[in-house]
Amino acid sequence: MHCYKALQPFTSLSFDLDDTLYHNDVVIEQAELAMQQRLLQLLPQFGAIEPGFWWQQRKALAAEQPEVRHDVSRWRLLGLERGLHQLGLPQCEAGEIAELAFHAFYQQRSNFEVPQSSHQLLAAFAEKYPLVSITNGNADLHRLGIARYFQHNLRAGPDGRMKPFPDLFRKACQLLTIRPSQLLHIGDNAKADVSGALNAGCQAVWLQHPGQQTGILPQIRISTLDQLQLLL
Repeated sequence: MHCYKALQPFTSLSFDLDDTLYHNDVVIEQAELAMQQRLLQLLPQFGAIEPGFWWQQRKALAAEQPEVRHDVSRWRLLGLERGLHQLGLPQCEAGEIAELAFHAFYQQRSNFEVPQSSHQLLAAFAEKYPLVSITNGNADLHRLGIARYFQHNLRAGPDGRMKPFPDLFRKACQLLTIRPSQLLHIGDNAKADVSGALNAGCQAVWLQHPGQQTGILPQIRISTLDQLQLLL
């Protein structure tokens, strides 16, 4: 643990989810594969469609509707629908198949075990502080078995613009009826989590993964999540 700035008194904590409480890369890869397999079942005439095609559809959609990026579920769903329409499907059929393909993605997306160490850490902090989850992603906390630790679960899209915009941090403080400086946010992304929290007036703990660098200084930098035990 490395302290860059004096930690001010805090009364609540917020946690990022993806790549903070668990590793997310393989999870998304498996969810993408489930989506591809479902599309192949539904549309065998097209064969296996390259993943890059769907990413290009999402990029094009974001260029047309920049605000869609703030809700990753809606962005992916509408990107699927756009791509299927580009492949020649009528709009209505494209929408129906997009829903089925996205459902396959979403089911697989939360089909993993959160490390026991994260459960133990959250349980320990939840006994002492109100906790909030703040994520740009779309994991299902109830399926992951960690919803019980949090008083509020905030997600970009339904609850405001994605981090590093201040919306989610401000909403957390409003729900907890605290000043922004009383919220300590923990996350792995220097821009989304650290810059986002600091710009909202909150404090930040940066979980630095190997190879990551940043010029943004949080209050505290840690290299492993269990180092947070020192704050208990």
